[in-house]
Amino acid sequence: MSLFIVGLDNTIVNVALPSIQRDLHASVSGLQWIIDAYIVVIAALLMLSGSTADRIGRRRTFQTGLVLFTAGSLLCSLSPSLGWLVAARMVQAVGGSMLNPVAMSIITNTFTDPRERARAIGVWGGVVGISMALGPLVGGTLAASAGWQAIFWINIPVGLIAFALCARFVPESRAPRPRPVDPVGQLLIIVLLAGLTYGIIEAPSAGWGSAQTVGCFAAAAIALACLIPYELRRAEPLINPRFFRSAPFAGATVIAVCGFASLGGFLFLNTLYLQDVLGHSAFHAGLLTLPMAGMTLVCAPLSGRIVGAAGPRIPLVVAGGTMVASALILTGLTAHTPTWRLMAAYVLFGLGFGMVNAPITNTAVSGMPRTQAGVAAAVASTSRQIGQSLGVAVTGSLVTSAVHGPLRTGFPQASHLGWWVGAGCGSVILVLGILTTGRWARQTAARTAERLDHGSTRTADTS
Repeated sequence: MSLFIVGLDNTIVNVALPSIQRDLHASVSGLQWIIDAYIVVIAALLMLSGSTADRIGRRRTFQTGLVLFTAGSLLCSLSPSLGWLVAARMVQAVGGSMLNPVAMSIITNTFTDPRERARAIGVWGGVVGISMALGPLVGGTLAASAGWQAIFWINIPVGLIAFALCARFVPESRAPRPRPVDPVGQLLIIVLLAGLTYGIIEAPSAGWGSAQTVGCFAAAAIALACLIPYELRRAEPLINPRFFRSAPFAGATVIAVCGFASLGGFLFLNTLYLQDVLGHSAFHAGLLTLPMAGMTLVCAPLSGRIVGAAGPRIPLVVAGGTMVASALILTGLTAHTPTWRLMAAYVLFGLGFGMVNAPITNTAVSGMPRTQAGVAAAVASTSRQIGQSLGVAVTGSLVTSAVHGPLRTGFPQASHLGWWVGAGCGSVILVLGILTTGRWARQTAARTAERLDHGSTRTADTS
């Protein structure tokens, strides 16, 4: 239930953006912040929340997250201005960051057989994928019937029920030896994500060559340059750069960024096109995305079963190919594109996104020592959030910069650039799905796992 509402909240807001824009007088960059303030905070805090749960108790952390997420949802529904809404979304995100790592920790420690664990992760990935795909349909229905505030009301009863069920069924547990706090690493990650996202979103208004934009990108680059050597020197880093010696893990990370960047850009651009260009209501716009949601609903659990039986290559290749095909259809978007062509693109994208989610976590975790599985899964989850935030930021800013004249008339042509970005992301998924799932890739994963096992007995590993 908690994963469902967190995933739902990643996408349910998109279809209500035009309504929020009218009520709160928001700019396009303001709409981007409504989405990305939530995603960036979750991405920045996922690793910290996971280690906190190991230290003070997983159930306690999980319930705290439910309380914050539910309270943030209530504050969102009461927000009188754009600034209040963005702040409330950040409160939501702090709570949301405490839910995913705990759920994955339970799965990886409950299912010890690799085949069973792959299937369990497939179910988990399916819930996330299904909830994110259903978001536009549910959001459109609620926004059209009760106003945009209703998209946040749905979280309140679900959060309260999940809190009660957690108290009843989830036992308290802690890690035997929790990882130490890494405040410097956490700060560097926040600077990296915030600087990069702020610079991209505000660049169309401030100017891509302005001091503000250059300063944001410089701060992000400096944070990354400091983060890697700092984490390599720590015995138990927040994010272990040595993980990336494993080709499957590195590939899963890039695939997660590209797959969810495609999703973020797809939903953001599609919402503006259907409502601001074609003039559809929020409900009608959500209804038009039903083929995408339906395909994800079918393909997400199917992907998990395929991964458990035959490995991640087939779902990743199918995902990359269909996402490229979907984006290529939309590169010819106009104000008069026929509905059947849109439906074809939506079906292909739903198929691709449904297939891509389960292999990400399975590929990231496979080959890692069990003691490192939770951390590896948390990095994969963080990569998903980073990808979605960059998808909204990059495609939104590129398209906004390319619009000439009113949004209604200039958007279709300008959006072509954003769809080409989506085609590029799909191509990366396709190529990495082949390269990082073969024998050579499995050998790099085995070597990395062996080094990590040896490194865990030392104070530091400089190999």
